[in-house]
Amino acid sequence: MKLLLLEDEKSIRDFVRINLKREGFEVVEATTGEEALALADSQQNLEIAILDVMLPGMDGFEVCGLLRKKYPRLGIIMLTAKSQELDKVMGLEFGADDYVSKPFSPAELLARVKALHRRLTPIEAPVEKNEIDIHPFTLLLDERKLIKKDQEIVLTPKEFAIIKLLAENANKAISRDEILTAVWGQFFVGDLKIVDVNIRRIRQKIEYDPAHPAFLETVWGYGYLWRKDVTDEGN
Repeated sequence: MKLLLLEDEKSIRDFVRINLKREGFEVVEATTGEEALALADSQQNLEIAILDVMLPGMDGFEVCGLLRKKYPRLGIIMLTAKSQELDKVMGLEFGADDYVSKPFSPAELLARVKALHRRLTPIEAPVEKNEIDIHPFTLLLDERKLIKKDQEIVLTPKEFAIIKLLAENANKAISRDEILTAVWGQFFVGDLKIVDVNIRRIRQKIEYDPAHPAFLETVWGYGYLWRKDVTDEGN
């Protein structure tokens, strides 16, 4: 797996690179946002970007947003300051899949990278098509795509994983804790806001009126529910 590492502090960059290479990952490094964007355009088979937030010039949020627009299936992990809760939420709003708070251990970062990589890896196609029908959508599991009326709705790896979990349990309320554990892993140390931010992003993509969702319902005080067989009243 090839990763892009954007970090302006040499000591942290070296620390991360050494540990990733020790696990067999290929790492390309950037010290500025502009350099990271150029590398993303020039590198083939780039699967995950690890982006520091605090950078000279273009910050990590802007880089994240630009990468997400251009490479919607790229996995993105933000490196945030432990005390800056706003950094975590903003990173998710800009399209990040996950975040790791500084200071972090090599084991924690590697666990996040490997978990995200598993989400990115396509399932080998079975003999028959592997899909979930959640009218008016179809979730293609082997291709990791959400389709509506022959049009793909582009999802991040985490968004796909959330929809898959809810679609497999259509018309059943799933708690935010269950979503957090299933999508981010049992040992994720973040809080439940990461679930809510991703749900909000999904609604912007699938709902006719995100303020009044028809498909992805909130179960107040508990979690979320995918309402199956909703009448297709949109365009």
